[in-house]
Amino acid sequence: MKYFVVSDLHGFFFEFNTALLNAGFDIENPEHKLIVCGDLMDRGQEAVLMQQYIMQLISKDKVILIRGNHEDLVLELLANYEKWIDYGIEYTHHFSNRTFDTLLQLTGCDYWTATTQTKAFARACYNTPFIKTIIPKMVDYVETEHYVFVHGWIPCNTTKKFEGDIHKFDPNWRTAAQSQWEEARWLNGMDCAVKDNVVLPNKTIICGHWHCSYGHEKYDANPTKGNYNPFRARGIIAIDACTALSRKVNCIVIEE
Repeated sequence: MKYFVVSDLHGFFFEFNTALLNAGFDIENPEHKLIVCGDLMDRGQEAVLMQQYIMQLISKDKVILIRGNHEDLVLELLANYEKWIDYGIEYTHHFSNRTFDTLLQLTGCDYWTATTQTKAFARACYNTPFIKTIIPKMVDYVETEHYVFVHGWIPCNTTKKFEGDIHKFDPNWRTAAQSQWEEARWLNGMDCAVKDNVVLPNKTIICGHWHCSYGHEKYDANPTKGNYNPFRARGIIAIDACTALSRKVNCIVIEE
């Protein structure tokens, strides 16, 4: 099987589709499958196109979806929607992260409708394919013979320090509680792998969540700024291209 792996698409369908075409992905090829390492939506303006394409892939059994922190955020928003609206949605992280904007796109609602007809808007959100079908298809991780695919990183034993968190390998990461996976989706995999040495023996973890330029600037032998190409080090391939800024999506091809 040939796996085409992307992450952190954030509603930028054009850049996503371009990356797939350049990598040679063929939706009709039985040996091709897409893996998305989380964060399908938020920030971009092509949420509807993204939703339509992912649904097409699901119908053909051509995609494996990993859950990202932005999928958690949209469910957090909807779970207490009236509270967030009463607070003033424009003053919350759901507004600055563009999660609210994604829901406006997917439902076709305007700001006035969403903030005044709250129950109707929430029902419309829950009936979108993104909430009703796509997110429930998502898993915490996928493991093959040589790779593990996650969003941020695998669950770790974390020690809080004033100068920064220290992460240690948890041998029971596969059976971690859901709350631990939710925390792991926010981890910086490059720090976990390079600084804290949380890696898997004989396997490489492929992750997103944190933009690749961070690793290139902090950990490369010859540090570079603004390098959004995949970051590779022992035990890790990080692929988040910070598409909102770089206007590109990294797509790596894995044969297993």
